Amino acid sequence: MERFHPGKLYLIPTGIGNEAPLEVLPLSVRKYVSELTYYIVENEKTARRFIKSIVPGKKQLSLKFEILNKHTDIAEIPSFLDPCKEGYDVGLLSEAGCPGIADPGAEIVKLAHENHVKVVPLVGPSSILLTMMASGMNGQNFAFNGYLPIDKHARKQELKRLERLSQEQNQAQIFIETPYRNNQLMSDLTKILHPETRLCIGCDVTLKTEYLLTKTIAAWQQTQVDLHKRPAIYIIQKG
Repeated sequence: MERFHPGKLYLIPTGIGNEAPLEVLPLSVRKYVSELTYYIVENEKTARRFIKSIVPGKKQLSLKFEILNKHTDIAEIPSFLDPCKEGYDVGLLSEAGCPGIADPGAEIVKLAHENHVKVVPLVGPSSILLTMMASGMNGQNFAFNGYLPIDKHARKQELKRLERLSQEQNQAQIFIETPYRNNQLMSDLTKILHPETRLCIGCDVTLKTEYLLTKTIAAWQQTQVDLHKRPAIYIIQKG
């Protein structure tokens, strides 16, 4: 039987936008946040703001943070789980949504498994899955592809490949884009994809400004929508 270290790694979801977190998070998240002292986060300032919004009375001075982002020295990352080996629980926080899903926290989760630290995922909103749920596309067979290539030719080739794959395997293809490139991506999608291919856009999911709609490319060509600087999920499927 596997022997784990006494401390656990809790994967703590956050809100996707600026709405009150407990509008979309279960109360169990507040319970764990109120008990945890050690955190692994992308940004300390926003993490502290989130913790304060969930548990206003929690003493901020007692909190201990390790920063995990593109500037983190890889050699330092294994030590982030040292509190677990000493019997303390650690919380992993994403900037938005669920840790480990399109998120650098996946590296910490990988290390936790390798070092016999029990991983406990908590329930929270994932814009990827919420958009997939609402798309009307194949929920039995889908793939998340992350970001598309920036180069125009490479992007066109990748979109055609994903469209072909969606038809051949009856598989919904999910991808994302940097928010300030959304409108250019929409222009590319309506020019490159087949008119009968379905496209779902999930924008500002869970927020008051939520925009979630599935149409054929032919119908999108007749639709005006401004997605500039708004977090969005895209799903396509042909056939």
